[in-house]
Amino acid sequence: MKILVPIKRVVDYNVKVRPLSDNTDVDLNNVKMAVNPFCEIALEEAVRIKEAGNADEIIAITVGKNESQEQLRTALALGADRAILVESDELLEPLAIAKVLAKISTEESPDIILMGKQAIDGDNNQTGQMLAELLGVSQATNASEVTIEGDVLKVTREIDGGLQTIQITKPAIITTDLRLNEPRYASLPNIMKAKKKELTVKPVTDLGIDVTKRVDVLSVELPPSREAGVMVETVDDLLEKLKNEAKVIS
Repeated sequence: MKILVPIKRVVDYNVKVRPLSDNTDVDLNNVKMAVNPFCEIALEEAVRIKEAGNADEIIAITVGKNESQEQLRTALALGADRAILVESDELLEPLAIAKVLAKISTEESPDIILMGKQAIDGDNNQTGQMLAELLGVSQATNASEVTIEGDVLKVTREIDGGLQTIQITKPAIITTDLRLNEPRYASLPNIMKAKKKELTVKPVTDLGIDVTKRVDVLSVELPPSREAGVMVETVDDLLEKLKNEAKVIS
């Protein structure tokens, strides 16, 4: 069985992002970049499936600039067998990325596509669903548990009302939630081995697909500062402020 794991290069979650001075985009100068945390969870699940004897090959793929090779090498160090970079100088939208992944999927024919439910930069939570529609395959989103039984996948999903377990058949797309697993750290020997693993670079222009932008970013700004809170001595004081100052009760 073959597993395809799309990953994304994002600003490290420990970094506090800032907009550029002209508010046209996020300032990425001298900012630490990393693999999107949800993508790390997807990759970890793929590695666990392989370690359990249910997969033969894991392919990591990303769409981005040449610098994204750094994150692909990280994926290779964490257990991916080979990697593909679809190189694009422009930041592609979820639909365009889904089209790229669909094109690569038709070439690679993976049994499972495991991917993060969203990226922490855009928080769109769209690409997995769009990809499933383009490929016409089963999908399970927000997965917190995955069980493989032959060609059948049982996936427990996190929904507003609690947990939902569904059954889908391969080929399938699964998007991962936070509680699916705890990703491992790459060991030094595996980091060294990753340097020798196969990494293929394909220009997005060679795929013959439409990646035209459909959304223009008008402005990127920090959220407004919140006023400091006020400590009150008694419940009566709280009710008084809620009634007369905040006017949320009458």
